[in-house]
Amino acid sequence: MNTIGRRRGRPGRPAADTAQPTVQAVDRALDVLSVLAAQDGATLSELAGRLGQSVATMHRLLASLAAREMVEIDPTSQAWHIGPEAFRLGSSFLRRSNVIERSRPIMRELTAETRETSNLGIEWNGQVLFVGQVETHEFIRAFFRPGTLSPLHASGIGKALLSAYEPVRVDAILREARFEGFTERTISSRAALMEDLELARRRGFAFDNEERAKGMRCIAAPVLNGFREAVAGISISGPSERIPEAHVEAIGNIVRAAAARVSALLGA
Repeated sequence: MNTIGRRRGRPGRPAADTAQPTVQAVDRALDVLSVLAAQDGATLSELAGRLGQSVATMHRLLASLAAREMVEIDPTSQAWHIGPEAFRLGSSFLRRSNVIERSRPIMRELTAETRETSNLGIEWNGQVLFVGQVETHEFIRAFFRPGTLSPLHASGIGKALLSAYEPVRVDAILREARFEGFTERTISSRAALMEDLELARRRGFAFDNEERAKGMRCIAAPVLNGFREAVAGISISGPSERIPEAHVEAIGNIVRAAAARVSALLGA
């Protein structure tokens, strides 16, 4: 029950004008964290302009967040960054499942064997949320910062997950899908996606053929838990010239085997 603004004695209705500023303050603080998480720092004036707030308001927000170590400032550049407390709180999300811990050594082996970046992602709110990565040492490489979101229909991991979901779950997700286009190869319809998912089921891995970024390919396979439910996806991604179509089947089998090993560790 909301008791903000209530006096002693006769019960009264919650005062909207006192509750609303509190909600706005929380929203503004979260907006600041979202902007800082999406880029490598921003100055006070940049944040104010980006979020449509006055410099004075933004300064108060940053001061409050800094007091809790949610943000911190670089004294040299005067740019604000995500702070250690935000990282600690965010890390608690990753502890909800041991799939990250279990997959890490296998992802390292996968990167060593394929010489490409390996990724771990889960489905969150109809998108792929990247939660882990092992980078290749190659000069040109794919990079997905942990916390990056990608549409399911234009992601190797997204398609791998959809290929392992029950039809009713796939249907619920695709009812909300917008099939946003990124390249000329992006899947643009439900019918085309369903056909691609059927191929992924037969092969045991999904293939992103320059559908999210031109010149980049991704091969992914689903990770299952002890109930044979898809809880994550593992992939390798890199430049198309290093992942030619002639090698997709062989690399796909390697990725599928890696995902199966993680699945076994989870009890599948």
